[in-house]
Amino acid sequence: MNYERKVDVMDSLAGTQSFYEDAGDSRRKRTWLIVALVLIALALAATYYAFTSGKAAADADAGTAAAPNVTVIIPGRVSVEAAISANGTIAARREMPVGVAGEGGQVLRVLVEPGQWVGAGQTLAVIDRSVQAQQAASLAASIRVAQADAKLAQAELERAQALVGRGFISKADMDRKRATRDAANARVRVAQAQYAEATARNERLNIVAPAAGLVLTRDVEPGQIVGAGSGVLFRITRDGEMEMLAQMAEADLARVNVGTRATITPVGSNLNIAGQVWQKSPVINMETRQGTVRIAIPYSEALRPGGFADARLIAGTAEAPLLPESAVQSGVEGNFVLVVDANNTVQRRPVKVGTVTDGGVSIASGLTGTEKVVALAGAFLNPGDKVKPVVQKSSQ
Repeated sequence: MNYERKVDVMDSLAGTQSFYEDAGDSRRKRTWLIVALVLIALALAATYYAFTSGKAAADADAGTAAAPNVTVIIPGRVSVEAAISANGTIAARREMPVGVAGEGGQVLRVLVEPGQWVGAGQTLAVIDRSVQAQQAASLAASIRVAQADAKLAQAELERAQALVGRGFISKADMDRKRATRDAANARVRVAQAQYAEATARNERLNIVAPAAGLVLTRDVEPGQIVGAGSGVLFRITRDGEMEMLAQMAEADLARVNVGTRATITPVGSNLNIAGQVWQKSPVINMETRQGTVRIAIPYSEALRPGGFADARLIAGTAEAPLLPESAVQSGVEGNFVLVVDANNTVQRRPVKVGTVTDGGVSIASGLTGTEKVVALAGAFLNPGDKVKPVVQKSSQ
């Protein structure tokens, strides 16, 4: 009985042990299954990542391969002349209005035309002097009459002096004869002065140039009656000197000094005439906020008083980027350049143009000089385009 009970207990214990062994095998299988599934998932993820990365790289390579080569320049900063642009009118630097200096009369001949050079004292117009000439002749004759009277008075005085010692003539008579002689001599001097006055008036009848220069205008014709109220008949610029009255902003006016060099270009011509600032206005126009700079320029046939001209004044030097003219473009909003950023993408950059020289165009503002600026073919690119920049060495 005890033996059977022991056997039953042992069988029960063996069953329990077999149960636990079966449960442990099941857990291990599940664990391995989970590990296998995780490994498979990681492998699939790695495969997908590698595929997508390779495709993106391939797309990037394909995009880079399709991007065009574009020549760019890194301008840096160089020393350039700081120029100021202005415009204004041409005028005579020293204009001389010429009118009637004498009593006037009828104009017989006009001897000059606008555009002719005249010398100091040269006759510009001849005035009729027929009446004045007869008056001068009459005064000349009165001189001779006075001289004859003075000669006769002197002779009588000398004869009287010879008779004084004999007692034939009193001292009172001698005093009267001396007075007559002196009065006759005085009349001679009066007649001479009157004649000189008439001669001077006649010489002032003609209209003459007060100084050498270029005749600008003529407002008199033969047959015209002129006088002191006739106004200006001729205008002459002394020595042909011209000037430009350039208008510029208040800020630019502060950068200009007397002696500043300038280049004048008359409208309608390609001439570049050298000039120099000789005076700048001490007053600013309150409405326009502009001042006037007077630039002295030598005579040129292309210069006409009253005409319009452009001026370029050199006001020192400054550090600025210098680009070739092909790199700077113009649009509705002003000047701009195309730059390539770090991602090789084209960007539009507005700039302000400064001095234009033979070496290129200086940029007053908008660039630091470290950008990659498209030097050529800018008209065929748009902002946002991908390019392959090819850096060109700056000639500066």
